[in-house]
Amino acid sequence: MLLFKKKYFFIIESIKDINLRNIKKRNKFAIIYRNSKKNENNLDLFKFRMICKSKDIRFFIANDLSQAVRLKCDGVYLSAKNKNFRYLNFHKKNFYTIGGAHNIKEINLKKKQGCKYIFLSRLFKVSYKPSMSFLGVNKFNNYILKSSIKTIPLGGINGFNLNKLKLVRSDGLAILTEIKKKPANIINRLF
Repeated sequence: MLLFKKKYFFIIESIKDINLRNIKKRNKFAIIYRNSKKNENNLDLFKFRMICKSKDIRFFIANDLSQAVRLKCDGVYLSAKNKNFRYLNFHKKNFYTIGGAHNIKEINLKKKQGCKYIFLSRLFKVSYKPSMSFLGVNKFNNYILKSSIKTIPLGGINGFNLNKLKLVRSDGLAILTEIKKKPANIINRLF
């Protein structure tokens, strides 16, 4: 079964995690590069960014404004741990700030940081930490009703529960670990 949303966000930790040839639709996808190890050089990242640009795929760098500007990215992603307000002083046309949150307090912080989209984390149970709590569809929808900003579900989204996302009041979805495990399968099911 196919799933239609306006935006799909893939969070990757290496440019090798995703094959851009699998993405055929234009202007629906965004890639967030969040690598804490800093083992990829800027030239490879810039080439990857140029391929994304030629395919109309938005490209964001996590928590590093200077690198995002240097690579001419579409914006910066602020994780839930990032509580810095210096991103408010940066203004550039077509440069967006998106953020991650786990609760209402963090959602309000991301609003103050000027985020266009907020990723609300752990919609479903995650396999890498099964004892962690998760929101579920009903609680996620209640958070969206309280929020005036575009909220995107993240966490635990895989091939088995992809159809449940039709019940979520959201314009998009974000995928982290499933894109590394079965990238072609998940991309084919999105349209």
